[in-house]
Amino acid sequence: MEVTSKARLINFLQSEMAISDAEVAMALRFLDRNAAPPSEQAASLLPLVLWQHGVVTIDQLSRVLDWLETAS
Repeated sequence: MEVTSKARLINFLQSEMAISDAEVAMALRFLDRNAAPPSEQAASLLPLVLWQHGVVTIDQLSRVLDWLETAS
């Protein structure tokens, strides 16, 4: 995922899904510590980490994944 794509995803999560800076930062730290691929590629896992940690519901996750599909 490009830096611009990562920034666009984070902007979407914060503006459309009302996810806080702290929640995004927590998920990014988790990915930095635990993801096998480089962090830019691992950023595409960000919505799943947010769901796994209870930050977003399954319906919100679906909405984010739909947005990712149309944004690329």
